[in-house]
Amino acid sequence: MEIVIALSSLLSGIAAGWFINSTIAKKRLLKRGSAIIRQAEQEAEAIKKEKILQAKEKFLELKDQHEKAVAQREKKIQETELKTREKEARVNAQLEEVNRKEKELARKLEQIERQTEALERKNQEVEKLRQQQIHQLQVISGLTAEEAKAQLIETLKDEAKSQASIYIQNTLEEAKMTAAQEARKVVIKTIQRIGTEVAIENAVSVFNIDNEEVKGRIIGREGRNIRALEAATGVEIIVDDTPDAIILSCFDPIRREIARLSLHRLVTDGRIHPARIEEVVAKVTKQIEDEIAEVGKRTVIDLGIHGLHPELVKIVGRMKYRSSYGQNLLQHSREVANLSAVMAAELGLNPKIAKRAGLLHDIGKVPMEETDLPHALLGMQWAEKYGEKPDVCNAIGAHHDEIEMTSIYSPIIQVCDAISGARPGARRQVMESYLQRLKDLENLAMSYEGVTKAYAIQAGRELRVMVESEKISDARSQELSFELSQRIQNEMTYPGQVKVTVIRETRAVNIAR
Repeated sequence: MEIVIALSSLLSGIAAGWFINSTIAKKRLLKRGSAIIRQAEQEAEAIKKEKILQAKEKFLELKDQHEKAVAQREKKIQETELKTREKEARVNAQLEEVNRKEKELARKLEQIERQTEALERKNQEVEKLRQQQIHQLQVISGLTAEEAKAQLIETLKDEAKSQASIYIQNTLEEAKMTAAQEARKVVIKTIQRIGTEVAIENAVSVFNIDNEEVKGRIIGREGRNIRALEAATGVEIIVDDTPDAIILSCFDPIRREIARLSLHRLVTDGRIHPARIEEVVAKVTKQIEDEIAEVGKRTVIDLGIHGLHPELVKIVGRMKYRSSYGQNLLQHSREVANLSAVMAAELGLNPKIAKRAGLLHDIGKVPMEETDLPHALLGMQWAEKYGEKPDVCNAIGAHHDEIEMTSIYSPIIQVCDAISGARPGARRQVMESYLQRLKDLENLAMSYEGVTKAYAIQAGRELRVMVESEKISDARSQELSFELSQRIQNEMTYPGQVKVTVIRETRAVNIAR
């Protein structure tokens, strides 16, 4: 029982203690919560005041920016208004100036109209006076106006013709004094800088032998070896009484060279019979073809020409075995190439193009088969076919005037071709054609009325014409010289140029007795 009472008392004490502790703790919590609330309210108040202050500062800043922007816009508006007023002032001034000029122009137009009316009246008066004068002239001269005009035109026509001839002659002489001098300098410099060879090609070759026994072996039994060699090479072999020599005759230097080399091999080998002849000729022909290609290569390398088509190189090599009027064609082409390069350099042009055209200008003279085309046009076709430039093609085709010259290099090639071919010793001309050309020159001059004598001198480079002084005047002498030069230029073929000199003499002859 006591234990129960003790436990009850203990529980009551514990409950009372817990209650008291709970009450004290609650009061403490309430007091602490009140302090936290007061602190939060104070912080909120501080934050509120700070935000209000920031808002006021932002407001003031935006207000300041707005006022500045408004001030700038007002300033721009004022400047625009000022410019507008200035433009209006200028426009008004221009309008006033235009109005003033319009009034002045109207005044000048009125003045011009009055002057025009006055001029028309004066023209009418002048026309009346002219008609009166014409009528008086017709009465005095007994000729109508048309008849007088016809006589005047005829007189003026003769006078103008004479003056025109004199003017043309003077102009030509003046042009020759300047142009010919410069051209002569260029040509002389070009010729002086080129070393040329004087060599004449023949249509025969001489094959030397050691003794008459070799000649008999070449002839063969009943001449069979000679016939076989002629059939294989196309060359005429002449065996006569000439000691230690056999003559090979053929217009084609290639065939002649093949025959000469074949004979040399046959004689050296000692076996001479028809089968051996055909074998040797075939080998020599192949050797010559290889040599032609090699000659072409060496030529273009020596001249410094690059990019030439292989077929054109072979054609250049074939020119070694061709001749023109006795002049070796390859030597002539090399000479023209060098002359053209030097002349082009003197004139400030491209010497490589000129040298290329000079080398190829006569390739049409070595056709593989017969053709009716002139060699210049054939050579131009080959050059176009194998990709040569238009300047080079035109220079090849126009160097004998078969086509129009469109390249600046064409006259250079033509002149250098004439220099190489017309120099003394370069070519062998047929005497009959040379004499005929001289006769044609003299006959052309003798066909004119009043011509008494005509002489072609200096190998046809000058034509001197003697005229009768009674029939030919001084003015007519100049006309005759000009007409003859034009006809020679248009109707005749000649190398270089021909000087025409007309001589008119007046002689007074008396005899003292």
